[in-house]
Amino acid sequence: MASIGREGERGELKRIMFRDTAGKQKSLRLGKCSERNALLALSALEHLLEAKQHDTAPHYDAVRWLERIDDRIHARVVALELAQPRDTAVVTVGMLLDRFCAAASVKASTMAAYKQTTDSLRAHLGDDTPLVTITPAYADSWRKSIAEPVNVTDEDGNETTKQLAPATVAKRVHVARAIFKRAVRWGLMDSSPFADLRAGSQSNPDRAFYVPVETIRSILAACPDDEWRAIVALSRFAGLRCPSEVVGLRWGDIVWDKGRMTVRSPKTASHEGHAVRVVPIAPELRPILQALFDRAEPGAEAVVPRLRDGRVNLRTQFERIIARAGVKPWPRLFHNLRASCATDWVEHFPAHVVAGWLGHSPMIAAQHYLQTRDAHFDLAAGIGKAATNPATTMATNPATQARPHKPKEQRSQPESHENQGLMVGCGIVCDSVENKLMGVTGLEPVTSAM
Repeated sequence: MASIGREGERGELKRIMFRDTAGKQKSLRLGKCSERNALLALSALEHLLEAKQHDTAPHYDAVRWLERIDDRIHARVVALELAQPRDTAVVTVGMLLDRFCAAASVKASTMAAYKQTTDSLRAHLGDDTPLVTITPAYADSWRKSIAEPVNVTDEDGNETTKQLAPATVAKRVHVARAIFKRAVRWGLMDSSPFADLRAGSQSNPDRAFYVPVETIRSILAACPDDEWRAIVALSRFAGLRCPSEVVGLRWGDIVWDKGRMTVRSPKTASHEGHAVRVVPIAPELRPILQALFDRAEPGAEAVVPRLRDGRVNLRTQFERIIARAGVKPWPRLFHNLRASCATDWVEHFPAHVVAGWLGHSPMIAAQHYLQTRDAHFDLAAGIGKAATNPATTMATNPATQARPHKPKEQRSQPESHENQGLMVGCGIVCDSVENKLMGVTGLEPVTSAM
């Protein structure tokens, strides 16, 4: 069954919401209309859905409604594949964009990103422009228009200049290419004018920032409660996406004795094998989770209950905490916490292991998360700490540790570890064979006969 949705301050904006024959949620935007016209549209749409489901001719009332509505609403009904175009020879840009959005089965955040691209295409190409007239020159002109700076005037009359980041431009080009590629697949065009349009990289190194552990300790001390300390620590020391992955974390997902926790990712849930991953609990994170667990209400499931309220403005509150700690805010507050965690991990563990903990491929990690720090330059150039104490600097990555070459009798005995299986470079215990000559008796024990 279909229903009427109302928007606007007085509910003057209406839409018909329904599920198509495949069970997917769809909607027909009516814009500003009366309650009577909305009810007529509701009845007609139900008739059209029934006709499509049973492959029969639509009801007479639905046919009359299709004849009376304006071209804009009719094009939207066509995009929903519930009617045929009035003039099959002319398909407009607006019809394509409406049909693309109606056919998209994505999350609300992704649809919002799609809308930014479709809005700019509508504004530049025109809703009523015939699709067959769009050439590669139009595509180049559109890309130039979204990449150039524009002057914006605020409510006080102050004029400022704004410009989209190269990564944002690249994202919109990718969406535009997908839209016109879909038009070719639907048989609306012979070839896509956007096929060869240069997109560029969607990564934005200018907004990358490594957040040191010392800075995080100051911020944790400034947090007002254990929940906020958990939000910051889970982002920085476990690489969780905030808020989508933090809000889904449950106490049942944490395995204390193994130092691991299960993370569910709504962002990658549609990709096979990426809906759930297992992440280690870092030593810096464990006491924060333990304190939060000790104070949790009996029977509580959510690790951070605060995030279940969608009205929480995380960014604004986090900026206040950062200011209270006396730290200057960095770009992309939560993303760079996750990126800093990835950078620390990749210096100690193989890339494929880190990618598994983060929930994406090594290539994505290299493009969007891994960062080059000043310490890397100092180590390569032999200055700073690397010059004064290279052994300490090299120890940050077990893969860079060299075998000692001094005689065995001068080496200190290794410290006893609780889990010897985790020691790196255990091959050093074979030096007794490497450094001594074999006797005349060979390797076998001496017998009485010898």
